[in-house]
Amino acid sequence: MQVSLLNARMSHSEDTGYVGIVQFEVAGHKQPYEVTIQSDNCRNNWSYALNFSSQSGSEEEIQAVDERLEEDDAFFEQFVAAAKAALEPTT
Repeated sequence: MQVSLLNARMSHSEDTGYVGIVQFEVAGHKQPYEVTIQSDNCRNNWSYALNFSSQSGSEEEIQAVDERLEEDDAFFEQFVAAAKAALEPTT
């Protein structure tokens, strides 16, 4: 599954912990996606939510992406790494 990252950002607060949002496209899929990731400590215990980025698309396509996120650690980690690289500095 070939992925093109479009945008990534991450923020941190005492209340929500680390929250990252990564927008991306998958080759051959009609609609782009957005994965929201969250962790209390920015280590290996991330939860995520996958959605279409702009408008709804194929249920089969988003299900295939979701299954890949669940089963392939390296696939998931690329989104965590992109969000961490975009971490907004705390003031």
